[in-house]
Amino acid sequence: MTNLLVFLGLLFCGWFFGRRAEKRHYKSIIDRELEFNALPAIASRFPPADSAYEQQLVAGSTVVSSDYFKSLTAAMINIFGGDVKPFEALIDRARRESILRMKAEARNAGADMVFNIKMETSQIAAGRTGAIEVLAYGTALIPANVAAAPNVTDMNAALPV
Repeated sequence: MTNLLVFLGLLFCGWFFGRRAEKRHYKSIIDRELEFNALPAIASRFPPADSAYEQQLVAGSTVVSSDYFKSLTAAMINIFGGDVKPFEALIDRARRESILRMKAEARNAGADMVFNIKMETSQIAAGRTGAIEVLAYGTALIPANVAAAPNVTDMNAALPV
């Protein structure tokens, strides 16, 4: 009986704290998406031909791990069938976080946009609680006048006003 109570207590703690951390992460993602909204990331393979740009590869990577509660819920869903919603939320957070990290690298380089973005996922851990990596990468288009600027430590200072 004691083992069952300990198991249920730990399960509840995992659910409570995991849900709390997930909500906090989503709030952070939404705030940063609003901040980076002015920097477009598009999947087009061809850059715009209207201006001269320097090009630079930018990437953002995120590794996320499933908590015990999500793994247990997914195992139950696998037995009975259906959409594995706990893992969908996990992958959504990782995908959005990777894009934000890629955009942050592009902004630090002084880019106007990122084009030809791609996403890749890979499983990096197996077992009861697995982990996945989501990698977002693309080509940052940096205006020629910003790319030619002499050694500026703060790239935001080199951006035209």
